[in-house]
Amino acid sequence: MNKMTILELLAFIQEGITLIKRRCKRIDTADDFLFDEDSLDKFEASIMRLQTIGEALKNIDKRDNTFLLQVAPKEYWSEIIRMRDLISHHYADIQADIIFAICKEELDDLEQNIQKLKEKLQ
Repeated sequence: MNKMTILELLAFIQEGITLIKRRCKRIDTADDFLFDEDSLDKFEASIMRLQTIGEALKNIDKRDNTFLLQVAPKEYWSEIIRMRDLISHHYADIQADIIFAICKEELDDLEQNIQKLKEKLQ
C-alpha cells in the first residue's frame, strides 16, 4: 500500500466503504452479525475492510499530515486510525455492536469526506 498515490488510496477507501455497505445491507442488529456462518463471514470481512481503511488513512496522514484536515478535524481521523490499531492489536476485544454502529452510522459521513478529499485532488 505504500507505493499508492493519495488519490489511489482514497479510491481504495471508497471501494472498502462500498463493500462494507453491501455486506451489511441485510444486517439489522449487531446480533445479526453472529447469527450463522455467513453472517460471521460478513462481520469478519467488514472488520478487515475497516482495518484497511484505517491503514490507508494512516498512510495518507504520514505523507501529508495536513491533507485530511481539509475536510474534518484531527480527532475524526484519529478515531478511524485508532480503530485500525484496535483491530490489528486487540482483535479478540472487538464487539459486534461497535462494528455494527460503525457500519450503520459512520460510513456515510466517511464516504462524503473521502469524496470531498478526492475532489480537492482532481
